[in-house]
Amino acid sequence: MSEAPLVRYEVSRGVATLTLDSPRNRNALSRALVTQLLERLNAVGADPGVRAVVLAATGPAFCAGADLSEMADGGAAKAPAVLLDVLRTIVTLPQPVVAKVAGQVRAGGIGIVGACDVAVVAESVKFAFTEARIGVTPAVISLTTLPHLTSRAASRYFLTGEAFDAAEAARIGLITSAVPDASLEGAVEQILETFRVSSPQGLRETKQLVAAGLRARIDSGGAEMVALSGRLFASEEAQEGMLAFLERRPPAWAAPK
Repeated sequence: MSEAPLVRYEVSRGVATLTLDSPRNRNALSRALVTQLLERLNAVGADPGVRAVVLAATGPAFCAGADLSEMADGGAAKAPAVLLDVLRTIVTLPQPVVAKVAGQVRAGGIGIVGACDVAVVAESVKFAFTEARIGVTPAVISLTTLPHLTSRAASRYFLTGEAFDAAEAARIGLITSAVPDASLEGAVEQILETFRVSSPQGLRETKQLVAAGLRARIDSGGAEMVALSGRLFASEEAQEGMLAFLERRPPAWAAPK
């Protein structure tokens, strides 16, 4: 019997919905999930019948970022480059991409939200750039988040790793809007209806126009950020940080209380 897909794919009325469906690990970016996500995104991009894409997720987390169990087990070398592929694919898809976020978002998951053209988020959702807490930095995802954020907000949340809510995410430019949880479905559908009455060519050309800055940033800085991320994830300090997180204990390098 084949395993259940980790990314579900369905098309309805010209809109493709890709749903991350790995709630057991909070939709972390495992090798298997990322492989399936890239396959689904490429299929969407090649389908002339799809004029818009929704990224959604099941469970209490939209995406927890990197799968640290894989990163701590020798996966640090390839993971940053694969994440960059995901971000580049979202940004370069011919169709507009809407993030429909009903669960918590951490680290690499925020990079995915940042790559989307529109991000509609339930008010109960919390975000956190947690990289510094395990010994790394938001290198690859800075490519799709820094252009949206105010410089002060980036400094605070990149450095502290503290959680912030959807209203704050909207205030600092990370997302498009924060809506009551019960209104999320309707708010996303309202946007999709505007896409359904728009010209496919108009959507495609406008997507290329508004995403040009992110695309250029990925093309010019992607290799450098992948190298930085790979070097940090492979470091002894980060390996200890990830292991401590998985073992639910303070890392050896933590300052004494």
